[in-house]
Amino acid sequence: MNILYIIVGVLAVIIFWVIIAYNSFISLINQTKNAWSDIEVQLKRRASLIPNLVETVKGYAKHEKGVFEEVTKARSALMNAKNPPQAAAADDMLTNALKSLFAVAEAYPNLRASENFSNLQGQLTETEDKIENSRRFYNANVRELNIKIETFPYNIIANIFHFQKRDFFEASEEAKKDVEVSFS
Repeated sequence: MNILYIIVGVLAVIIFWVIIAYNSFISLINQTKNAWSDIEVQLKRRASLIPNLVETVKGYAKHEKGVFEEVTKARSALMNAKNPPQAAAADDMLTNALKSLFAVAEAYPNLRASENFSNLQGQLTETEDKIENSRRFYNANVRELNIKIETFPYNIIANIFHFQKRDFFEASEEAKKDVEVSFS
């Protein structure tokens, strides 16, 4: 009879542990989804600011058609991204396009002095900071989830319930380079 109690006790502990492990995975997955949602919100906000910025610059630099097309194409790619790797690639493309746009803006002192341009540039800078913070939060959650999926004994539960590792939201090497801006 004592052996039966021991077996039932061990099974109860194992079942209890499986439930706790499963719920911790669900919690991490939901935190990761929430963090990704935050990134999407900021990327969409950024993409919404772009047309206003482009129109403001267009008024001053009508002959810079290629830059405007590049920004529009990059914005479209960002809006259509379906997962973190696609969004990261589109974000890099948009970052590079914006560098070109701001380089054009530097050539027009009246544009730089424009209150509308300054306001849009400030909002874009604020949004870039929010994207960076959201990216950090997302990547921290992905890191925790991926570690749990790979470590014993949680990897057993991950395999049983088919929990998959997530991709980090990473910037390309080109996007990591400093932007050189000169208002001289």
